[in-house]
Amino acid sequence: MARWRALPGELDPQVREFVEQLRRVVDRTGLSVAAVADRTGYGKTSWERYLSGRLLAPKGAIVALAEVTGTPPIHLTTMWELAERAWSRSETRHDRTMEAVRISQARAALGEFGPAPDVRESDVGRIAVTPGVAGPAGVSPTMPRSRDAHGSAVGAPGGAGPGSGPGGAGPRRMTLFLAGVVGVVTIVVGAFLLTDGGGPKQAVGTTGSPSPASAAPSTALPSGVLCGGSDCAGRDAEEMGCSGDLAATAKTATVGTTLVEVRYSRTCGAAWGRITQAAQGDGVRVTVGPVRQTGAVTVAGDTIAYTPMVAVKSASDATACAVLASGQQGCTP
Repeated sequence: MARWRALPGELDPQVREFVEQLRRVVDRTGLSVAAVADRTGYGKTSWERYLSGRLLAPKGAIVALAEVTGTPPIHLTTMWELAERAWSRSETRHDRTMEAVRISQARAALGEFGPAPDVRESDVGRIAVTPGVAGPAGVSPTMPRSRDAHGSAVGAPGGAGPGSGPGGAGPRRMTLFLAGVVGVVTIVVGAFLLTDGGGPKQAVGTTGSPSPASAAPSTALPSGVLCGGSDCAGRDAEEMGCSGDLAATAKTATVGTTLVEVRYSRTCGAAWGRITQAAQGDGVRVTVGPVRQTGAVTVAGDTIAYTPMVAVKSASDATACAVLASGQQGCTP
């Protein structure tokens, strides 16, 4: 079974060549993606994206990869510069395409309303309104017009009487019509603002605290960090975004040729144990009081293993131990 999946067909040729070169560098070392991530300081998820062509690796990651694999950095960075230009061109084309799509959607949406009607004063009297249904705010319900025995129009109750001059009826009807239009627009806009497109909002002027579901968390985690404190217990530091730049080695010890460390993330409030330069069958554990987590090298060729996290208030609370397949054991202070 092939180690790598096929790259996306739409990938730019220069980007494709660069990603394939990165894969060859990783293959020569025999390192797993998790090991590459741990040694370079860039996340496992990020490296999976870099090596699948879904995201262009930053220059810093390329330099770090060259250092840990013994690859001349000048060759990788040169290829990276060419790939970066090609990637930027592709993003520009994508942005233009999306902009055209958004403009097309906006035009289509506006076209649904149709052109504004050309209303003339002479047409106002012919607009029918459902009897008994209240109009917009401030406008009285309009009653249907009827004809008397001589065919003359009979005004609605409260309207102009027989003695009213014809010149005053038109402007008054126009005023009522415009007031109705403004009222309808006001109601529609007000309803949209109050519902925010369907989601209820707390009415202005009301008092009281927001519900627990809408309240902001007391401690905001940085982007990409998925847990903190006790929520991190038993979880993978890489998957939870606690490793990489957010982690540091707090304690170390050497057992044979294997290095055992306590890794600590202040941001996540958690620690874990890690062994490097290890072999298949070597294990590592981290202990905080009665809590213990373990890990081991299970794949031939891998040289790194780490435990799930334990919640800590300080890195000094944790102790990491290496238990080697040879029988040797040793712990950090």
